[in-house]
Amino acid sequence: MTRAGLQVPDDVDLDAVGSDGMEIFDRLAEMGHEQVVFSHDPSCGYRGIIAVHDTTLGPALGGTRFWDYASDGDAITDVLRLSRGMTYKAAVAGLNLGGGKAVIIGDNKTRDREMLMRAHGRAIDSLGGRYITAEDVGVSVEDMDFVHMETEFVVGIQGRSGDPSPVTAYGVYRGIKACAFKRYGHDDLKSRSIAIQGAGHVGYHLCRYLRGEGAKVFVADIDEARTGACADDLGAEVVEAEAIYDVEANIFAPCAMGAIVNDDTIPRFRFDIVAGAANNQLATPENRAHLQDRDILYAPDYVINAGGLINVYSELAGWTLERSQRKAGEIYNVLLTIFDLADSEGVTSGVAADRVAEQRLERVGRLHRAPF
Repeated sequence: MTRAGLQVPDDVDLDAVGSDGMEIFDRLAEMGHEQVVFSHDPSCGYRGIIAVHDTTLGPALGGTRFWDYASDGDAITDVLRLSRGMTYKAAVAGLNLGGGKAVIIGDNKTRDREMLMRAHGRAIDSLGGRYITAEDVGVSVEDMDFVHMETEFVVGIQGRSGDPSPVTAYGVYRGIKACAFKRYGHDDLKSRSIAIQGAGHVGYHLCRYLRGEGAKVFVADIDEARTGACADDLGAEVVEAEAIYDVEANIFAPCAMGAIVNDDTIPRFRFDIVAGAANNQLATPENRAHLQDRDILYAPDYVINAGGLINVYSELAGWTLERSQRKAGEIYNVLLTIFDLADSEGVTSGVAADRVAEQRLERVGRLHRAPF
C-alpha cells in the first residue's frame, strides 16, 4: 500500500514500526521528509527502509546502513534522523545533492550477502534516481558491487571512488584542527590528547592523521582487533569501551554509533572539545546547550564528517581523489565560519550550522521556482 509518500508492503503492519500511521506522518511532516519506502523480499530475508528527506539541491544521496536493530521502530527512527542529516550535510558542504539514507535490518555479520544486496539494489532502482546509495556501517565496497548489479544509482564501488573512510577521516582531522584553533588560539595538535571512540575504518585513519602530527591518542572499540591495530600500527593507547567517556583528554572524537553524547555521558566528560565522525552524536537537540553550559566546544557532526559524502560525490562530479581531499580540507574554514556565526548570534554551534544549511536550501529553492 502507498500513503502520501510512505510506501509499505502489504504484509507490513504500521504498528510494528513503533507507532501508528498518524504518528508516523506527523514525524515525516515535522522532519520534512518527502518519501519513505519499506521493502521486503522473503526469498533472501531482505528488510529495508529507504528515506528521501529533501531533493531541493539534487538527488538524495546517503549510505546504506546494515544493522541488527532492536525493533523496526528503532530502524525507522535511525533512517529518518540520518537522512535529514544528509540534507544538511550536503547543504553546508556546498554540494548539489539532497539528503537520503537507507537501512537494512539484520545481522551484518552474515556471509551470504549477494541476494540480500541485490534485493536492496532493486528497491533503490524502483525510485528512478531520486535516491543514490553508498556504503555505510556494516556495508562494504564489495556489497556495493552486488547492489550495482541491479541499479546504476550507487556510488563508492570498486574502481571508482571506493572506500570513503580516508577522506572522511581527513575532513574530521581538519575539523579537529579548526576546533583547536577556536578553543586554544592555534591548531597545533602535538601537545594535545584525543580520545577516539570507534576504531573502524574512519577511526583508524583519523588515528593515523593525529599520531602523524604527534598527538597522544586514546582509542576504544568493542572489537579488540581494531583497537589492537591502532595500538600496534600507530602507537595509540587502548582503553575499555565504557571508560572512553572518563578519559582525561582535550578532545573527544566519537567515531562509532550515534546518541552517545547524552544526559548520562556529558557529566562525565573532561574534554574541551567534542569533534568526531559519528552521525547523530547527540541524543537530543537539548544536548547542544548542555555541552555549551559546560564550556565544551561542539563541532556539528554533519559538518565535520562531510568528507565521506564529498568522496562519493566526486564520482558524480568527475573529481580526482586529490580534489576530493582538498574539498574535505575546507571543513576547517566552514567550521570556523559556523563558530563565528554562533558567537555573533548567541546560539549554539549546532543551531548556527542548521541556519547555514537552511539558508542555502531556501535560496536554491527560490532559484528553482523563479520564472524564466
